[in-house]
Amino acid sequence: MDATGNVSWVVTATALVLLMTPGVAFFYGGLVRAKSVISMMMMSFGAIGLIAVLWVLYGYSMSSVTSPSHFAGDPFADLGLAAASAGPDANVALLGVAYGATFAIITVALISGAIADRARFGPWLIFVGIFGTIGYFPIAAWVWGGGWIMNLGTELFGEDSGVAVIDYAGGTAVHINAGAAALALALVLGKRIGFGRELNKPHNVPLTLLGAALLWFGWFGFNAGAEWLSDDMGSVGLIAINTLGAAAAGILGWVLVEKLRVGKPTSVGAVSGLVAGLVAITPACADLTPGWALLLGALSGVACALAVDLKFRLGFDDSLDVVGLHLVGGLLGTVYLGFFATGQGLFTGGDLRLLAVQVIAAGGVMVYSFVVAYAIGFAIEKTIGFRVTGEDELAGVDLAVHGEEGYALAPSPAAMVGG
Repeated sequence: MDATGNVSWVVTATALVLLMTPGVAFFYGGLVRAKSVISMMMMSFGAIGLIAVLWVLYGYSMSSVTSPSHFAGDPFADLGLAAASAGPDANVALLGVAYGATFAIITVALISGAIADRARFGPWLIFVGIFGTIGYFPIAAWVWGGGWIMNLGTELFGEDSGVAVIDYAGGTAVHINAGAAALALALVLGKRIGFGRELNKPHNVPLTLLGAALLWFGWFGFNAGAEWLSDDMGSVGLIAINTLGAAAAGILGWVLVEKLRVGKPTSVGAVSGLVAGLVAITPACADLTPGWALLLGALSGVACALAVDLKFRLGFDDSLDVVGLHLVGGLLGTVYLGFFATGQGLFTGGDLRLLAVQVIAAGGVMVYSFVVAYAIGFAIEKTIGFRVTGEDELAGVDLAVHGEEGYALAPSPAAMVGG
C-alpha cells in the first residue's frame, strides 16, 4: 500500500478504536438499572476526556523505554508532544500517538463496569488519572515499547532463540490489565445493596446490543490498525478473518452454555460471547490460523460464560462481568498462543518456551495491575470516598451524581390537566 493508503487506514483505524469506547458506554449502559445509565455512560466519556489529555501531555512519552530494565519512559521527554509535532516525520509520529491514545482510553474505560451503580464520578476521574499514569502507560511500555515483556524471551533464552512474547493488540496491556484492575476496585467498593442475580437484570437490552455492534465494528481497527506500519499490509487479511471468526464462535459457545444450563439462549448472552471471542483473539489475531482462531473463540465463549458465575460463588460484586470477560478472556487468549501460535506453539511446531513467556507476561501484568488499582482505589475510598451513599444508591446514581435522568418521560396530557 502506498503512503496515502497507509495514512488513510491509520486515521480510519484510530476512529474505529475511539468509537469502541462509546460502544462500551452503550454496552454497559444497557446492563445497569435505568436510574444508573447516565452515570455508567459518563464514566466511559470521562475516561475519554482525561486519558486523551494525559496521553498527549506525557503518556505517550512514558509508553516507550530505551532499556528493558526501565519501568517506563520519561514523562518529560516530550511534554505536550512539542518535539514530535516539530520533527521531520511529524505526520507519521502524531498518527501513531493518536492511535495509541485510543488503546489507553478503552483500557481504563473497561474497568468502570465492575463498579456500576455505586461509584462517584469525581473519585472515578481521580482513579482514571492515577491508574492511567502508573498502570496503563508503563504496561504499554513493557509490552510494545521496548520494556521487559517485549524482551522477556531474549532475556530468558538468549538473542538467538527467536522466542518473544506475543501480544499483537493487547491481551495483556488492555484486557488482563483492565480485568485485574476491575477485580481490585470491586473488592474496594464492596457489594451493591441487594447484590444477587436479580440485581443483574439489564434495563435496556437493545442498548447493550447496540454497544456490542459498535465494539465489533471498531475491533477491526483495534486488531488490524497497526498494519499501517507494514508496506504490504502483510497480515491484515488473517487478522480480519480471525476477528470475524473468533467473535462468531464466541457467540455460539456462550449460547450453548446458556441453553444447557438454563434452557434458553439470551441476546445478552450472545453479545457477551461475542465480546469474549474478541477479547481472546486480541493478542492472537496475527498468529493463529483461522481454524485455531475459531476454536479459541468457542472456548472463550464457554469459559467466560462459566466464569461470570464466580462472583456469586466467591462473593465479589463485579457488576458487569469485567473480570469474567476481560480477565478470563485475556488470560485464555494469551496463554492459548503458547500451545497453538503458528510455527511456535507447543502443538504447532514449537516447544515450551513460548508458553513459558506467555504465562510469565500474563501473570506479571495481572498481579501488578491488581495491586496498583487496589492501592489507588483504597486510598481514594479512605480519604474522599469513592462510593455513593446508600440513600443515593437506592434513589438512583444519575440524579444524585449528575442531576439527570436517562429516561425523563413527559407526563400524559390527561395528567397535565388533572384528568
